[in-house]
Amino acid sequence: MKTVFRLAAAAILAGAAFATHAAIVADVQVVNRTTGEQLTTYRHRGQLWVAGKPGDRYAVNVINKTPGRLLTVVSVDGINVVSGETAVTNQRGYVLSPRSNVEIAGWRKSDRDVAAFYFTSIDDSYAGKTGRPDNVGIIGVATFREYQEPVPTPAQELSSNEARAPQRSRDADSAPAAAKAESRLGTGHGERIHAPVQQVEFRRASSTPDETITIRYDSHANLVARGIIPSPRRYPTPSAFPGSYVPDPS
Repeated sequence: MKTVFRLAAAAILAGAAFATHAAIVADVQVVNRTTGEQLTTYRHRGQLWVAGKPGDRYAVNVINKTPGRLLTVVSVDGINVVSGETAVTNQRGYVLSPRSNVEIAGWRKSDRDVAAFYFTSIDDSYAGKTGRPDNVGIIGVATFREYQEPVPTPAQELSSNEARAPQRSRDADSAPAAAKAESRLGTGHGERIHAPVQQVEFRRASSTPDETITIRYDSHANLVARGIIPSPRRYPTPSAFPGSYVPDPS
């Protein structure tokens, strides 16, 4: 049975994209809406990280790299950005047209608008205010290709009963829990932004995501302290006039 999901009506064709990982199905970027810049992605021990600044608005830009439609179930701080539910991969999401992208700038409030994402303290975050602070500091995108009716060959038609047998569903593997740290950043529930969508139908090709992308975030200072962002090296600067008189040699 087909399920209704949401489609970003204003999705545009992807231009030059800066990949944040070795993408198979989709690319994911974090964009600072305050400055318009894409946040630098740091790879550390197999994880992807970006540094956020408290108070800055941001968006999650998802790029469909495939020639078909793509369902993307998006979570921020462990919460589905469309429904507000504690996130699992079988929930609603955004459907992208072939080779297109969508910029998700907030928590979906209606078919017309969203509440802006912004970096803030855990206590001020939407997850913190709704009693779900355990997964603060992570953005997740689970991607699903669309089901396509197979074109039967003569040999397949002879065994149509077997070919039409339903496949057994498989559960997606659980991602490892992120390590906890004090004074981490979370994502707030900000002002309303006009972001119209429309309802569409989408049938997944599989119950298991084709690809799951996770990007963690924290403040620049915390990422430096944890060794995720290299500390700048400081070398002594020579001075041409370090003293006042010529001392005797020792």
